[in-house]
Amino acid sequence: MPGAASYEVTVPPPADGSTRARAGRLTLPHGVVETPQFMPVGTNATLKALHPDEVAAAGATIMLSNTYHLYLRPGHERIQRLGGLHTFMGWDKPILTDSGGFQVVSLGELRVIDDGGVTFKSHLDGTTHRFTPEHSIGVQMALGPDIAVAFDQPVFPSSPRREVEDAMRRTHRWAIRSLEAHTRTDQALFGIIQGGLDPELREESAAFVRALPFDGINIGGLAGDETPEQRNATLDVTVPLLDGDPRPRYLMGLGSPLDLLEAVHRGVDLFDSVLPARVARNGQLWVPGERLNLRNERFRDDPRPVQDGCPCLLCTRFSRAYLSHLFRAKEMLAYRLATCHNLTFTLDFMVRIRAAIHAGTFPDQLAELRERAVRMSGSEVAGKRA
Repeated sequence: MPGAASYEVTVPPPADGSTRARAGRLTLPHGVVETPQFMPVGTNATLKALHPDEVAAAGATIMLSNTYHLYLRPGHERIQRLGGLHTFMGWDKPILTDSGGFQVVSLGELRVIDDGGVTFKSHLDGTTHRFTPEHSIGVQMALGPDIAVAFDQPVFPSSPRREVEDAMRRTHRWAIRSLEAHTRTDQALFGIIQGGLDPELREESAAFVRALPFDGINIGGLAGDETPEQRNATLDVTVPLLDGDPRPRYLMGLGSPLDLLEAVHRGVDLFDSVLPARVARNGQLWVPGERLNLRNERFRDDPRPVQDGCPCLLCTRFSRAYLSHLFRAKEMLAYRLATCHNLTFTLDFMVRIRAAIHAGTFPDQLAELRERAVRMSGSEVAGKRA
């Protein structure tokens, strides 16, 4: 792998095939990321409501920021002039930027896709813009994250096969153009496998992307409107096609604890989602095995912490009753404390998963980890990459 990134599998899957879960170490210019790992999403160069030190205190070792949003506001050239994304957002650990493809193609009536790229209207002011693989890579090189991502065309998993196939082949062409446009030697570049829920298309896409000199391989086109069973079946097809490949595997847009666990079990290394922070701002707090809605009446007189033994900013000092009051009063502190907790819960869950893999007990602990995980409904998870 080029000098911008190196990945070492420190614990391979067991030979008995009881799981594909593995542990690894991804070394990047701004630090080391132990995998499996979850990346909090700082869409606008910030994780909503939190100071970077609070994100780090929750256990985060890498963050994701959004190319599309930062291109529109404040502008990638401005960020570059101000020292790059790390300096701009005050985060000295690794950063990954997505390509902007997800947001661009999800704009509905605001965009037109052709082989050259995507023409779209800004959701901010209606102005017209053009994203191509070369432009996406140029924006990401200017932003300066540790990891950039090739420009792609994702579609919802439920889309007709012809639409999925067309988007996959366009993604393949754009992958080559992204590689040709990428010239920063101090920045890794990840490519994206598409193909929806179709096993034949997934096999074709995996073979195509695997043959290209990317630093990592993303599994795209999931974490959308598919069922967990459909997603798991697609991973069961896709991940074995990457056996023997030394690069990290990143499933884009997955954030529900139970979904993370099942994807790790199937051999995925990296994840991102806005979900823990988004549901926190709606008053949903994650605790082992369940969700608490702090807007419910029953918490108004509850003196207990949200979760016993949790080291987060909320649980070490405040009660459920206090947080319930803050939400009712629409105080900004409610969003900060709730987000700290959900992020801490998610990253602690990943720590527990990694510990079980390192101990060689992950298959035996699957049932226990599933009990600790939090289940989300499809409607709650939908749109979790926005």
